[in-house]
Amino acid sequence: MDIVGNVLPQVLKDEATEDKGEMARLQSFVGAIAVADLVKTTLGPKGMDKILKPTGPGQEMTHITVTNDGATILKSMYVENPAAKILIEISKTQDEEVGDGTTTVAVLAGELLREGEKLIQKRIHPQHVIAGWRIARDVALKRLRDISTENDIESQEFHNDLIKIARTTLSSKLITTDRDYFADLCVKAVLRLKGSSNLDYIQIIKLPGGTIRDSYLDDGFILKKQITIGCKRRIENAKILVANTAMDYDKIKIYGTKVKVNSMDKVAEIEAAEKEKMKHKVDKILKFQPTIFINRQLIYNYPEQLLADSGITVIEHADFEGMERVAAATGAEILSTFDAPERRDQVLGHCDLIEEIMIGEEKMIKFTGCKKNEACTIVLRGSSIHILDEVDRSIHDVLCVLITTVKNRRVVWGGGNSEMQMAAACEEEAKKVQGKQALAIEAYARALRQIPTIICDNGGYDSAELIQNFKVELQKGNLSYGLNMNDGTVGDMKELGIKECMRVKEQAVMAASEAAELIMRVDDIVKCAPRKRERA
Repeated sequence: MDIVGNVLPQVLKDEATEDKGEMARLQSFVGAIAVADLVKTTLGPKGMDKILKPTGPGQEMTHITVTNDGATILKSMYVENPAAKILIEISKTQDEEVGDGTTTVAVLAGELLREGEKLIQKRIHPQHVIAGWRIARDVALKRLRDISTENDIESQEFHNDLIKIARTTLSSKLITTDRDYFADLCVKAVLRLKGSSNLDYIQIIKLPGGTIRDSYLDDGFILKKQITIGCKRRIENAKILVANTAMDYDKIKIYGTKVKVNSMDKVAEIEAAEKEKMKHKVDKILKFQPTIFINRQLIYNYPEQLLADSGITVIEHADFEGMERVAAATGAEILSTFDAPERRDQVLGHCDLIEEIMIGEEKMIKFTGCKKNEACTIVLRGSSIHILDEVDRSIHDVLCVLITTVKNRRVVWGGGNSEMQMAAACEEEAKKVQGKQALAIEAYARALRQIPTIICDNGGYDSAELIQNFKVELQKGNLSYGLNMNDGTVGDMKELGIKECMRVKEQAVMAASEAAELIMRVDDIVKCAPRKRERA
């Protein structure tokens, strides 16, 4: 009631709810911190895996997922807490931007909010906390850029950096025992792109069977299809026409239409007209003078026979993703009409050799010496589809990080070195700042230091002792030191060859800071009334 005793008007609907002030902020903190705590045990080279199992009627036999990839875990979660959804979204963004650091960004945002909650309890206004965090973020990013190094992209040092970054990224994955082999494989694949960031040129094929070490990099593009019966199995100096057009008109297909005929001769005339129409389309295709024809859709027997009789090798029903890759690798255009044969040189793809090969027990088509020679294929082998899926995710993360490194070229030492140095820079800055913002800057430094602390805890080591020893080494001037998780000590990252992409760290710090600021500003949560179905 107001001061004159009148009843205040109801703004929200009957079933709508509203949480204000401390209650709203508490809900946001709890949801976001819960998500961060869920994935933080997967952080680092000794992180644990999670099993993601779908539930519900009819899903008991659905394919399960075993992974420690933060983005995969968070994308599979269904949460109602809005703050938790924000953390899931920034993890997705991190995965799309740089491919790695998805767990780091969620954990760092959670730790920032944990520290922010302590400051709120001390009656420090959220705006003071946010102002301090912004100062700390700028100082941390400046220190990160100052400690990063850059080599010429053509130098052997840069190639060595790529190998080290790939090994470091793979150290937290399932294939950590074979990280040297896969690091070299991924670097060779990325260097074939010659500076391009188009991952379509790198095809990844998963084939159950054998062991993980049986995986290999194939020089060329492999299409998971077979050449049509009656066509050549080996074509040299191929001219490739890639199309997405209907080639199944040789049978009568009249949907929802009634046709009355008074004899079978009339039916034969309809069939003849359809065949003539298809022959006319095939004649148009032949004017392009290809040696191999790849179509997205089915090709029925009649046009297939016409093309084969003309000496053209036919591949039908190619999946759309495979077609896009073939077109990109061979320099072809995907056509749906064939009215401009004079553009033959622009629309046809070129390849030195196309042949049918056997991988495991499956027949596939291999394109070697493509016009755009950046194309290659990584063939993954493994004992089960669950292992292959996780290896695929690991290889994809490494490829994304390597491409980001080739574009950015700046690298930093791994093993928690960059987080500790950024935390030290924030603590130095806090000594120069007056007022409550200094407390927020110190809280930001503690949140950054939690990343190496969690890495130690996940490895079963004494994090308090290791982090203190780490701080002492940095204070002595050993700026290349970091956590050696193989034996639980503080070691020289230069000797161990542990490096990371600076862009991954930079994106994680910026995204985590923005998400934490967004959640920190919340002081009201309004839940709308559920929509009711009106009965007819």
